[in-house]
Amino acid sequence: MQSLNLSRRGLVGLGVGLLASGRAWASDGPVVETTEGRYRGRTEDGVQVFRGMRYGADTGGAGRFMPPRPAEAFAGVREAFEYGDQAPQPRTILTVPGPISEDCLRVNVWTPEAGPARKRPVLLWFHGGGFEAGTGSSGLYDGANMAKRGDVVVVTINHRLNVFGFWDLSEPLGADFAQSGNVGYLDLVLAMKWVRANIAAFGGDPGNVMIYGQSGGGRKVSVCFAGTEAAGLFHKGVVQSGSHLRVHTRDQAAALSNALLKTLDLAPADARKLQQVPIDQLGAAQRQVIAAAGYRFEPVIDGISFTSDPWLPNAPKRTAKVPLMLGTTQTELSNQLGRDEALFSMDEAGLKQRLASIVPPEAADEAVRVFKASTPSGSNAEIFFKAASWRAYITNATTMAEKRHAQNGRNNPTWVYQVTWRSPVQGGRRFSEHTIDLPFMFDNVARAPHLTGPASDETKAMTEAMAGAWLAFAKTGDPNHAGIPKWPTYDVAKRPVMLFDAPPKLVNDPFREERLFMAQFPAVRGGS
Repeated sequence: MQSLNLSRRGLVGLGVGLLASGRAWASDGPVVETTEGRYRGRTEDGVQVFRGMRYGADTGGAGRFMPPRPAEAFAGVREAFEYGDQAPQPRTILTVPGPISEDCLRVNVWTPEAGPARKRPVLLWFHGGGFEAGTGSSGLYDGANMAKRGDVVVVTINHRLNVFGFWDLSEPLGADFAQSGNVGYLDLVLAMKWVRANIAAFGGDPGNVMIYGQSGGGRKVSVCFAGTEAAGLFHKGVVQSGSHLRVHTRDQAAALSNALLKTLDLAPADARKLQQVPIDQLGAAQRQVIAAAGYRFEPVIDGISFTSDPWLPNAPKRTAKVPLMLGTTQTELSNQLGRDEALFSMDEAGLKQRLASIVPPEAADEAVRVFKASTPSGSNAEIFFKAASWRAYITNATTMAEKRHAQNGRNNPTWVYQVTWRSPVQGGRRFSEHTIDLPFMFDNVARAPHLTGPASDETKAMTEAMAGAWLAFAKTGDPNHAGIPKWPTYDVAKRPVMLFDAPPKLVNDPFREERLFMAQFPAVRGGS
């Protein structure tokens, strides 16, 4: 018998290739026709993958700071093998190597099988990184495992960020730029429209679309629940560690705008020249401005997309009955703040000093008492991370759930969770950090040993619980499934919260004292 040549060249000769990850792909990939033209994808380990497709036109030049336009039509068949350009952002914080440009309105699709014969639930992911950075091409967001596990279609996108997506130029430039402060949000809207028009060709159901995101992605889901243009384009949403209750006022946006014009040495009358300023120059100037201002570019109340804050004083009416799942991790800020070695050796006096930076100094003693009572380890670092996470993330998530209950009463399609599983990484000192949910709900533990440690019975149990809940929610609008306890909708009498741990458990008002303590302080914008 003749032996097969299993080198890369030999595999290609057989109609098979190898990705950098070692996954095999078929060179004669599926072709799908979209509203712009035909794309050829790859079949990778039984999943059909299409990367780097355009859902919108290049946003550079005259398109900068303007609402997005649909992608231009093309002839022939384009290869959709590689991820597309990432949105302009500081290269120093890029999480994924790759080109950066304003031709960044790109979409990636994972499907068990393209074609209109099946209508699978669609999971449309908004990446993290605040409104400032990030990309849909992160390995943690790879949709292959979820597509296989749940027989669903997974979609990720890139869109405009920071000054390119959220610079309100309506004051110096007038009506033509009336929506410039929200074009990054309008990119999300265009992506949802692209999904509605095209996802059936990829085997998805345009009538069953779940938008979801973590950190900055959760913030994007939050504002889509309130945005005028997003209404009706999605059917359920998941806000993970990113409940965004407020957006910028016109005055806040104008202050950033005026400071940036001054930094660039441009008079307001010359603001149109901003469409020709090089990307790196504009990015450097915005970093100077936000460092001085203490806040960043993000959506703004422009009177069009947003006429008020999205979640204060009330939850948005237009999405009152859209199912919503939301939650956090227990020690979100052990991720961002956990690089500070001094936190792990501080005494109680040091703890109180740190707490005085997140609550009024006179409340620091009470904060120690409240959070020490719920921290069996007695670790001052863990106490601080818990308190800081309540201040920056968990209180806002609780407020969002409360606003939904006030709006809907008994028929409140809202479910609340918290990830309490503690990672063994770095000797366990990161506890339940920001982003620890991603490997489990994406079924990508193998891609995240830096977060979860090696695969284990516990990581398997966490994946079964969380990926199962996200898939159930995508399919039915209810996260309940056989692998978790019964999970009721949220109400302010019992306050049921699903604690994702190994094993998961449902507890009513599990952190009552912490909640009541933090409720006395005003809501903050939170982390990225």
